[in-house]
Amino acid sequence: MSNPSNTTAAPQQQQRGAGFWKENLREYGMLISLLAIVIIFAYLTNGIILKPLNLTNIILQNSYVVIMALGMLMIIVTGHIDLSVGSVAGFIGGFGAVLMVPYHVDFAVASLICLVLGGIIGAAQGYFIAYLRIPSFIVTLAGMLVFRGLMITVLGSQAIGPFDPSFQKLSSGFIPELISSEGSFYITSFIIGILLAVFLVWQSYQSRARHLSHGVETEPLAFFIVKNVVVFGIIAYIAYLISSYRGMPNVLIIMGVLIAAYAFFTNRTVIGRQIYAVGGNARAAELSGIKTQRLVFWTFVNMGVLAALAGLVVAARLNSATPKAGTGFELDVIAACFIGGASAYGGVGKVTGAVIGAFLMGVMNNGMSILGIGIDLQQVIKGLVLLGAVCVDVYNQRR
Repeated sequence: MSNPSNTTAAPQQQQRGAGFWKENLREYGMLISLLAIVIIFAYLTNGIILKPLNLTNIILQNSYVVIMALGMLMIIVTGHIDLSVGSVAGFIGGFGAVLMVPYHVDFAVASLICLVLGGIIGAAQGYFIAYLRIPSFIVTLAGMLVFRGLMITVLGSQAIGPFDPSFQKLSSGFIPELISSEGSFYITSFIIGILLAVFLVWQSYQSRARHLSHGVETEPLAFFIVKNVVVFGIIAYIAYLISSYRGMPNVLIIMGVLIAAYAFFTNRTVIGRQIYAVGGNARAAELSGIKTQRLVFWTFVNMGVLAALAGLVVAARLNSATPKAGTGFELDVIAACFIGGASAYGGVGKVTGAVIGAFLMGVMNNGMSILGIGIDLQQVIKGLVLLGAVCVDVYNQRR
């Protein structure tokens, strides 16, 4: 005689699995898309895109996008937008250059001043948006024009540089080698990469165990095992490639710390959940006691600080601040968030998705440049990819 509980368990498990795929299809779809694009460009470029030197360049060239995408994600989740991040990054980079070169301010002090100034800029824009309820599109569009003009004024329409070598290491430096090795393989960087892979697998296991203990819908066991084996293998392979060139860039450590901090903030803190509640339904969130205005204000302050950090990173990588720095940055950052699964309606988006979206755009830019595709056609392709991502979001919302 069959056990009734056994006959009903299988359909319930299948239903839970179907629900999991429905909720997480966009996130996993972006990861699969990134892997597919890497494989395609690796084939078309005869493996050049996966050369250690080129892989390091992809990380260095897209570091500012990843840094600002973390802040932009918070703003988009609350249902707003920030069009001024590129101009703010350029202005802060120029302001920092003036402090460090003509006035010889120590790079650490100058960097701290720039970060504080970025927070003040974010606070000014956030005040107009959160408390005066002026649409964020208008406020940040004005900010884009204002800070672009201020950047040209500060720089005097000319480039300023070079910088102190210590400041350059912020973006173009590499972590020191602690373990002596023969040849050009950097063991310290490889060990850090392996430890990171182990940590991510362990975190994934802990998260799944926590979901199961609370009866929360989670991924099937077979998929969980395959996913983590693939993640471990990819990270280990990337660590091997990076360690075969000059080791792990300093900016990669900065990005890793920020990604971990924002992932923890959005998933494990009350304020992080409140930000998503504001984006989901601001009126309901306010009625439930959430201080929506304060949250929106601080998301713009946070964006200002990250834009300032990105501006310093770009200036350090170029070893100069130029009047054209930051042009178009806002488009890459916003595109990274939307391609990574953030919803144009607010309330939806993940840190991992924004990071995947940033590197997807970076791999596309790098691969198309290697293939000799003109900048005009590159813009067309990126625009179509962004439009496709938003169309998928609209479709999911209507469904």
